[in-house]
Amino acid sequence: MNFGFRMFIQIRDMVYTKTGIFITDSKVYALKKRVEKRVKALGLPSPEEYIEYLKYADVSGREFANLINEITVNETYFFRNFPQLRVFAEHCLPDVVERKKQKKLQTVNILSAGSSTGEEPYTLSIICQELLDPSFKFKIDALDIDSKALEAAQKAVYSERSIKDVPLKYLEKYFVKIGNVYQLKDTVKRYVHFHRVNLFDRDALLSVGKNYDFVFCRNVLIYFSDESRRKVVESFYAMMNPGGYIFLGHSEFLSRITNAFELKRIGGFLVYQKPLFAGR
Repeated sequence: MNFGFRMFIQIRDMVYTKTGIFITDSKVYALKKRVEKRVKALGLPSPEEYIEYLKYADVSGREFANLINEITVNETYFFRNFPQLRVFAEHCLPDVVERKKQKKLQTVNILSAGSSTGEEPYTLSIICQELLDPSFKFKIDALDIDSKALEAAQKAVYSERSIKDVPLKYLEKYFVKIGNVYQLKDTVKRYVHFHRVNLFDRDALLSVGKNYDFVFCRNVLIYFSDESRRKVVESFYAMMNPGGYIFLGHSEFLSRITNAFELKRIGGFLVYQKPLFAGR
């Protein structure tokens, strides 16, 4: 199947314009394989026809969504990057709770952006249930652009690999083993609300909610261009409470994007906090 660099550029530009995801030149072969899969699924004769289909026939955007599902990477598991989660649980969460108590507020709001198949937001749900006083409530909004990943997240059935880092006591408390898979209990699921959202779409992102105390966007911004990262982070800033914390992947740094957040060293880790007296 003929898939030249010109076609790669056309599809890359289309993806970037609509999602902010930037596909580097080194990913030509990877994109070629994904396009070939979609060409075959639609029964089209060539990649050229597929590009025309995306431009003029895909009025609903369903096929473009299918392509994005193929492009996005969903490598994740429960309690991923445990040291960072420990900083959240032992330092940042108590800090936010204490400030809320002073204001007589009793709900912690968390945003998981790029939630994939649900392992991250469900991990946060487990942590909050374990550590928050029963008088405190919490709510987790989980976002992803991949509709198939969101479907899997809502089913909440996981393989051995996904639960490999779950502490045994949590595995026994919050999961039910069925054959070779693990079904997450509703006691964890009920606190997590999934939304299909393109992070690059500021209006759609802001419509999910505001007043978040924590934003988790780990290993997501690496797929965006510099300009796209800036726009997404600006949206997060507008959605967060003063004093809220944002957590990124280990290779991602806000200092390269914006200076709006304060960089702090807590528990041996660098964390980013929205200034306590910041406006929206």
